[in-house]
Amino acid sequence: MSPQSEPDIDSTDTTADPQRPSDHVDGSGPVEPGDGDSGVNQPKLGPIGYVRFFWRQLTSMRTALFLLMLLALAAIPGSLVPQRTADPNGVVQYKADHPQLFPVLDKLQVFDTYTSVWFSAIYLLLFVSLIGCIVPRTKHHWQALRTRPPKTPVRLSRLAGYRSVAVNPDTVTTGAGGTDAATGLPSVDHAVTRAIAILKRSGYRTERFGDSVSAERGYLRETGNLVFHAALVGVLLAVGVGGGFGYTGQRLLVEGQTFSNVLGSYDSFNPGRWFQQTDLKGYNLTLDKFVTKYEERNLDALGQALDYSATVTTRQQGEAAKTSRLGVNEPVSVGGTNVYLLGNGYAMSVTVRDGKGNVAFKDVVPFLPEDSNYTSTGVIKVPDALPDQLGMVGFFYPTASKLSTGAYSSAYPDTQNPLLTLQVYTGDLGLDSGVPQSVYTLDTSGLDQIAGRQSDTASIALKPGQTKTLPDGAGSITFDGVKRYVSLDVHHDPSQLFVAGFAVLSVLGLLTSLFVPRRRVWVKVVPKRTTADTDEPEYTLEYAGLARGEDPNLERAVADIAQRHTSDLGVRMPQ
Repeated sequence: MSPQSEPDIDSTDTTADPQRPSDHVDGSGPVEPGDGDSGVNQPKLGPIGYVRFFWRQLTSMRTALFLLMLLALAAIPGSLVPQRTADPNGVVQYKADHPQLFPVLDKLQVFDTYTSVWFSAIYLLLFVSLIGCIVPRTKHHWQALRTRPPKTPVRLSRLAGYRSVAVNPDTVTTGAGGTDAATGLPSVDHAVTRAIAILKRSGYRTERFGDSVSAERGYLRETGNLVFHAALVGVLLAVGVGGGFGYTGQRLLVEGQTFSNVLGSYDSFNPGRWFQQTDLKGYNLTLDKFVTKYEERNLDALGQALDYSATVTTRQQGEAAKTSRLGVNEPVSVGGTNVYLLGNGYAMSVTVRDGKGNVAFKDVVPFLPEDSNYTSTGVIKVPDALPDQLGMVGFFYPTASKLSTGAYSSAYPDTQNPLLTLQVYTGDLGLDSGVPQSVYTLDTSGLDQIAGRQSDTASIALKPGQTKTLPDGAGSITFDGVKRYVSLDVHHDPSQLFVAGFAVLSVLGLLTSLFVPRRRVWVKVVPKRTTADTDEPEYTLEYAGLARGEDPNLERAVADIAQRHTSDLGVRMPQ
């Protein structure tokens, strides 16, 4: 063939296929300049088209699953760093330990993770996405439930689990019910009627089409799927709305002290958006004793805490006092709240007399632990001392051990050799200025140190029961003893039952959607074909099924229905 007669490989004979558009991928239509090699004319989306497009993307199941995973990832910072609503003291300590990193994380709202802008945005997008998925799917599912099963296919032999059973005098046992008087075989109508009854007992919806039965089951699978997603929306609503009626509060409680559930008794309090003071139910909680169990056998882990437990007594109006154990992950429920054990430490019981011999201070002062051996620091402020106010910065060592440098350290977290050292200051403590101060810090600017490193007198060292005189006639201090304290978190959340209920509902819905198969089964009576073959059966029973998705038990289910149906009709199955 000459080159002039060769066909143009880039051309398309549109006359051979007049329905093919000129801008088809292999079409020969005109290509606009700047369109490259595509030659495809894309429709332009207007503003409404773009809104519809983004709405469909947001309400797709893929987006909902992605947002659910993103929400789980966004919650991780809330478990890595202390949160202001649950552990405000921990946030203060984090700021002191990480002065450079703290401003960055604070600007990113990491310490308020669950109320941050970015977490709330993901939360709301997930909420909208789930609703956008559920509503149309619920409407479609409702319509499907009201729709008749589909007509029986013409050729069941192409479907899964197909089997046929010949019904003739050789395969029918004597005494079979519903037999035709002329042929002695079960009538066609009887065969179809019994198939409907058997399928209905197996949980299928049935519809008769002539001499065949169309049956389907498994709509509960989609119902479970919708219940699962609706329950997730319920969880989001319960957490978002129910949290507004709750509150959390923190309180440090020393052994022997009693906490009352009133607003003024909390060290810090974080109410929900719709909280009212009348929501606080009155009760008292007394810390009777706190015990820590330490590792004593394994030298590599000597002194490691094995268990914390507190014995508390709760009293509610009109009820008898109740003694309970408060432990790690073992909260005490009282007055509609759950009381959790967050932390613990040592508190110093001291008595301070001023320069005139009067008792200016007698109280229990909690100290904050600094290391795993519970070396603790604290501040004692005595504003009523005369002639000058007293301020003391203390260090407590549960098991004091003196180093070669002369400094002390704690060798064990339990009080085997307790020692309290104090640096003493005199002057105006600034408590009357109206500016709030932390009970755990002392501003020493403007104060005169009379005992400690920057003075001529060494720090005051005390063992339980000892009394030491302060320099310069400032008075004396008595170390009365050591007590344990606990840090409590009081949590009231009226949505807990709703969240638990929706969580159980979501699990049930998920299990239903995973384990309920969606399938269709057909039973068909095929009459005798008109042939000269006298051995041709009077009619044939055909069985087949079709699954939506994976269903490894489909063929077994079809075989079971065939076995039950033929047995009911008195027809022998082929071997």
